[in-house]
Amino acid sequence: MDVSNSCNEQQALEIVFFDLETTVPKRGGERFWVLEFGAIVVTPHKLTEIESYTTLIRPKDLSVVSVKSSRSDGITRKAVENAPSFEDVADRIFSILNGRVWAGHNIQRFDCVRIKEAFNDINRSAPVPVGIIDSLGVLTEKFGRRAGNMKMATLASYFGLGQQKHSRSLDDVRMNLEVLKHCATVLFLESSLPNTLHSKWYGSSSVMTRSRSDGKSPCKEETSRKSPPTSYGYQRTVPYARGSLGKVTERVKGLLCKAQGQPPLQHLLKHSHSLLR
Repeated sequence: MDVSNSCNEQQALEIVFFDLETTVPKRGGERFWVLEFGAIVVTPHKLTEIESYTTLIRPKDLSVVSVKSSRSDGITRKAVENAPSFEDVADRIFSILNGRVWAGHNIQRFDCVRIKEAFNDINRSAPVPVGIIDSLGVLTEKFGRRAGNMKMATLASYFGLGQQKHSRSLDDVRMNLEVLKHCATVLFLESSLPNTLHSKWYGSSSVMTRSRSDGKSPCKEETSRKSPPTSYGYQRTVPYARGSLGKVTERVKGLLCKAQGQPPLQHLLKHSHSLLR
């Protein structure tokens, strides 16, 4: 048996949830610069965290980083002035991303693009996923906007998971996984009693979202580099060639569906396999 091939196959079955923190352009035409990378690697059957990595990143031009952050625990110029450059941590980031299934919130539209830009800046080939699971697209289609909108902070608040940091990557990716677990639970319960639970939550005019409560007009969307599109349609813009991504996604679904006899969470994911369609 070829041990190296076995290791590569095992890595391809692992899922890496990742998130980037970046600068926010002040004027049109300016680009985003990566300030932090955070990721966790989980097994597809048990969603057990087997690896994590996070690092601040110093951009070439420190002037693009604000002296003060608008968030209390946000990233400031002082925080990154002694951090490694992207080139210094590129090998580690490549190793954690390349050849795995990528997962995260709004990653197709934002994080994947930034990763490719950062590797292009140092004249290196960017890591390539074997599949992409973007929770923004998945939850928009399957879970809907019952929480009010599709921001991760709103979804986390809806399930009482605490406040999303939204300024530190590792906290955000762990929150992302917890939100997906809760959404999967709800969808599983609805599928068990579709005529009762589904009609109650979707058919009742008394169901209130955050934007409708107290008769107030919808809250103004926070200006953010990670904010989902304001339209209900989801744009699947991917900076990587699709190629065999569809087949790989099917393989991931197959693995999740084989989880019979595993702990309750695996049984739950088996019946919520439509999340990955």
